[in-house]
Amino acid sequence: MSFVVYPALDIRDGQVVRLLQGDYAQQTTYGDDPLPRAQAFAAVGARWMHLVDLDAARAGGYTLAPLLAQIAASTSLKVQTGGGVRGRDDVARLLDAGASRVVIGSLAVRDPGSVLAWLQEFGPDRLTIALDARQGEDGVWRLPVHGWTETADATLDELALRYAQAGMEHLLCTDIARDGMLSGPNLDLYAHLSRRLPGVAVQASGGVRDVADVAA
Repeated sequence: MSFVVYPALDIRDGQVVRLLQGDYAQQTTYGDDPLPRAQAFAAVGARWMHLVDLDAARAGGYTLAPLLAQIAASTSLKVQTGGGVRGRDDVARLLDAGASRVVIGSLAVRDPGSVLAWLQEFGPDRLTIALDARQGEDGVWRLPVHGWTETADATLDELALRYAQAGMEHLLCTDIARDGMLSGPNLDLYAHLSRRLPGVAVQASGGVRDVADVAA
């Protein structure tokens, strides 16, 4: 299985931002130029990018369709995007707007029955299941949802295996404790997921600082 680097843009109120550990009160703003940044990624050889609507992740109602269309029209990038997917029609609209894959996060935790059906309807290559996790003191990886402000009952291991058994091809997993921290990725977590989910393309997210982290 090949290794692909996904440059990521998180958008809030039209700004390119990063949050510390998903905390909306701890935001660093980098500018109001998401399209030129996407074009710059494409210019240096990126094939995919990851685009997140942070406003929609908390409140619902995806707002980046115009930006998605501009990226599709002006670059060769394939885009996986999400934030605020609340139902089947949201998935269809994002695919129609030019997304190559739709990222489903909170709903994948809250309503796996529906999301499992969408894997069959749209095809597993069109959906990325995002199971963002925080490790408890007991060592168990649990799944905060709703912009990482609430915690679900299911564990990462339980739900990831359920999706894999149903045909999931793409799993995005963020170690929330490392997200936006530039502290290095959780290599143990991704090694564990790769062993547990053979045949699933695991997307590692959170903590990447430099090319050495990518190589690791």
